[in-house]
Amino acid sequence: MVKHFDHVTIVVRDVERAKHFFCLLGFEHDHTVIISGKTFSDYMRVNGIEAEHVTLVLAGSEPRTEVQLLRYLHPQPISDPHISELNKLGFNHVCFAVEDVDEEVRRIRKAGIETRNEIMDFYGRKLVFIRGPEGITVELSERHGGSTGGSEGK
Repeated sequence: MVKHFDHVTIVVRDVERAKHFFCLLGFEHDHTVIISGKTFSDYMRVNGIEAEHVTLVLAGSEPRTEVQLLRYLHPQPISDPHISELNKLGFNHVCFAVEDVDEEVRRIRKAGIETRNEIMDFYGRKLVFIRGPEGITVELSERHGGSTGGSEGK
């Protein structure tokens, strides 16, 4: 039985840019290692893997919550031209809870982070999608206890 969310791993080309993005959301750099060799190749099912593996930790979270970044040195990463399209099969987005979504949107826009939409109120949550590293979609959610759904939510 699952106990809690542990981490999400994102393959990136620009580690520093990705770190900056997640640090704006409250993550802190924990450690960086190079992963390579047969053990990792077998585990990941990536022949000849060599990658920079960066662990970011959400400050003050209990239980520990991580974002892990992988920058492949070998082989070259495979681009997904549909990564930001939310109607594709597979991974859609990752969502992080925030205290005040309006304030977070103001803060991240000021830092140059683009939102994908306007804030929406949906069944007791204020939600917004933002553009993350390599085009992934990150959602911010503020729970407020209301239950506004609107016709689109039914």
